[in-house]
Amino acid sequence: MMEELDKPAAEFDESDLISISALEHYAYCPRQAALIHVEMVWEENIYTQRGRFVHEIVDQPGSETLGEIRVERSLPLWSRRWGLVGKADVVEFHGDTPYPVDYKHGPRRRREHDDLQLCGQAVCLEEMTGQEVPRGAIFHATSQHRREVIFDPALRRRLQEAAVQLREILQGHTLPPAPNDKRCRQCSLKSSCLPTVVG
Repeated sequence: MMEELDKPAAEFDESDLISISALEHYAYCPRQAALIHVEMVWEENIYTQRGRFVHEIVDQPGSETLGEIRVERSLPLWSRRWGLVGKADVVEFHGDTPYPVDYKHGPRRRREHDDLQLCGQAVCLEEMTGQEVPRGAIFHATSQHRREVIFDPALRRRLQEAAVQLREILQGHTLPPAPNDKRCRQCSLKSSCLPTVVG
């Protein structure tokens, strides 16, 4: 049984729900998350285009059965307890147990933002199905390799902390300072963020 985290005093209203993808943006860079989800800034570069191409494979809703595994694609997700809403690229059902699989175009990155995003999907699936979701996977399209992620108490706690901090940014309409570090090199929002000027 997973370690129980602090429960909110009440469930979140629909107006307070934050997107799981915003959590991934926040975990990578809080300023990037604010630019996208507060300032509504979006720009494409080669990396976002590659990611969009990879997701075209799984963004068509549908289901199929592969042996004893039921596969759901583009599955809507929500959690009132965590205040999250989003969509899973793929969810495999091994019996009654959901196993989320998130698609990424590049290799594994050193930061854990991908893992937090997948964990966000897992806690939604737990609330929606009533089943414990102990693990999932990230499929890296470049290497055609799956990397399994364990949703242990430490990762769940970091997810909870990130959700609280992101919600403060979104509700306060604040723009965090630019990090001006190696994360900025491949960021599609570099020209809007101007990290070397404001960092």
